[in-house]
Amino acid sequence: MLSLKHVAINSFNENIVYLHRDCDIYKVEDIKNVTKIEVHGGAEPVGAFLEVVDDESIVSPNQLGVNNQAFEQLNLPEGANVTVSLATVPSSVASIKRKISGNVLYDSEYKAIIKDITAKKYSNMDVASFLVATGSFMTVQEVLALTEALAGDECYNWDNENIVVDHHCMGGVPGNKTDIIVAAIVAAYGLPVMKTASRSLTSCAGVADTFGVLANVDIDEKIIRKSIRENRGAIVNHYNLPITYASKVISSVQRNLGMVKQEHVLASIIAIKLITGVSHLLVDIPVGPNSNIKTTNDALKIRKMIEYIGDMLNIQVDAVITDGSEPIGNGVGSVLEARDVMRVLRNKENAPQDLKEKSLFLAGRLIEFDPKVRGGQGYHIAKEILASGRALEALNRIIYTQGKAPQAQLGRLTRDITADKHGVVESINNSRINRIGILAGAQQTPGSGLDLFKKVGDKVERGDVLYRIHSVNANDFAFANSAVDGDNGYEISSKK
Repeated sequence: MLSLKHVAINSFNENIVYLHRDCDIYKVEDIKNVTKIEVHGGAEPVGAFLEVVDDESIVSPNQLGVNNQAFEQLNLPEGANVTVSLATVPSSVASIKRKISGNVLYDSEYKAIIKDITAKKYSNMDVASFLVATGSFMTVQEVLALTEALAGDECYNWDNENIVVDHHCMGGVPGNKTDIIVAAIVAAYGLPVMKTASRSLTSCAGVADTFGVLANVDIDEKIIRKSIRENRGAIVNHYNLPITYASKVISSVQRNLGMVKQEHVLASIIAIKLITGVSHLLVDIPVGPNSNIKTTNDALKIRKMIEYIGDMLNIQVDAVITDGSEPIGNGVGSVLEARDVMRVLRNKENAPQDLKEKSLFLAGRLIEFDPKVRGGQGYHIAKEILASGRALEALNRIIYTQGKAPQAQLGRLTRDITADKHGVVESINNSRINRIGILAGAQQTPGSGLDLFKKVGDKVERGDVLYRIHSVNANDFAFANSAVDGDNGYEISSKK
């Protein structure tokens, strides 16, 4: 037996255990490779990677150290007696090997893989193997099978609500926080909006990051239900919900790999909507040369896949293809994007019109899920709700119920990026703008990002400010400056 010790290290969804090199019970010196072991003593064995240490201040020879994740999963007090053994390979790994060999997997195989991920039998490396294996190709039936496996058997029941709506954007466009404005408008209209959102995966800020500047997004089911009941809307970080654990792990590994496959994204999106009881889903598919979806043909394939999976799972889907050729709104980064959102909702003259108009279009489509609304009327209803201030009131009620967030400050390290010649903004590279924003620290600190002053079609004179970099951290600021000196993301054509 070994004595359990909590080693306060966070390893991001990875269980790690620590044995001293001079452990009397286990012959640590015989270990030559990375080893996965199981810890016994709790209700269920807990799998973890083994690390060998020489420092007795970390663990003594008669102790087993466990990191934060493993300690939480074991659910045992420090000092409890535990034993370890070599971990058995999950049987579902055989299915990953079959997929690597080019086979189509059965529904039962996807269920087994997701079950093992949920049970924390997969390391991040195992999950990466699954993503790479399925990244080469997946049939539509496989995407459906993965969706059902991720959704599992638990889902929210909204009692007498016949329609529960949500909106999701496929991403790749900096700014573009239509989700929050749309949720406010539709909630004010009266349709229940179960807005599930994530923190940033590959962009400067996810919807949960941006709304997190305004309100608490890491709320439990009780608060979610209260907000839906009283305010007709909630905006929630879905990765904080225990029932979406497998999707959270998969997305985290995707982010670390820098590999995002649309089949994986679609399966995760629809599974989360299914889990949270959404009956009607609007999907925004932005298309642009530097967005996630490059061509209209790719967008059409995605739309067909979404519609098919929605039909199979009894979710009514409206998938719309939109322009994703340039950033939407002026802010890129949580604080700046939240500023744009509130300007639109407050009907300010300096509100970004592209963000406003796209939000009205999407809100109108959601409102038209109401059978009482004729096609084409939704936009006008949404416009009236926004102009009247009812959308702002609805969002303020949601913020109050979920809990107002502490005020985040905009980064004070700034640099203005200027035009190097006279002309017209021909194009803005979404990928480059996103990259510069990330380097400025937008993924880590809400006050970092880019404030855009010029958009496609705008005339510029030499020296005009195209955008301003904001950083909270000096190192991030230096990285962003280095990147922008190579390519600032703007293409300016000479005046004719």
